[in-house]
Amino acid sequence: MIPNVLTIAATDPSGGAGVFADLKAFSAMGAYGAGVLVALTAQNTRGVTGIQLVPPDFVTLQIDTLFADLRVHAVKTGMLANAELVSIVAAGLRRHKVTRFVLDPVMVSKSGHHLLQPDAVDFLKRDLLPLAEVVTPNLPEAAVLLNQPEPTTIDGMRAMARRLHALGARNVLLKGGHLAGSESIDILDDGTRQVELRAVRIQTKNTHGTGCTLSAAITALLPQRSTVEEAVRDAKTYLTSALAASDRLDVGSGHGPVHHFHAMWPAGTR
Repeated sequence: MIPNVLTIAATDPSGGAGVFADLKAFSAMGAYGAGVLVALTAQNTRGVTGIQLVPPDFVTLQIDTLFADLRVHAVKTGMLANAELVSIVAAGLRRHKVTRFVLDPVMVSKSGHHLLQPDAVDFLKRDLLPLAEVVTPNLPEAAVLLNQPEPTTIDGMRAMARRLHALGARNVLLKGGHLAGSESIDILDDGTRQVELRAVRIQTKNTHGTGCTLSAAITALLPQRSTVEEAVRDAKTYLTSALAASDRLDVGSGHGPVHHFHAMWPAGTR
């Protein structure tokens, strides 16, 4: 069975992040992708220059119209912008009894542009986190969620992951890409067990949309794997390879995208 998976997020016209990146990752992971837009951005590889929100009632209409027709096997959220959009998306997930839900708490773009208003953080913690099968914060996002400094060690990450789990998500994937070192180490915590997921750190400037891509790959794989850990491991392997192949692309002059289709396009394709 090819699963139908849904992203609820914003656009990135450069294609490296947001809904467009999610759909590429869904396809690469063997899933059929659908999308609900909550915002449009004016954005390229160098930064975000503007955001236009979709009216909340129309976001609700998109969600309800989609679920009236499609059997949706898993859902992820990305940029949700503000408290009202967080709340109506959470209400839609509850209304349609979504259980396979990956929450990517997108807060700040690679260029430093705030993508979630500060007053929306409490709504995200209250309304969305308890619905999540997996939440995928990086270290800066985790620090905001817990209102504490970023950890600087693996032991600090382990302690932070356990505190994040107490907020209500069934599994926490705390991403350690912001730590120094030759490896990129993430912590997967299900509340009773913690697993270190290690990969070689890829030296490239093409890191735009890595969080979106990883969470989308997890979403696509959850219906296709027997455990959350298997889905997360395979998604991390995919992202590492997409980063390693990213220099085959020539997209923009800033932080370029990862190569979502590295395994499908011939190596000489640019």
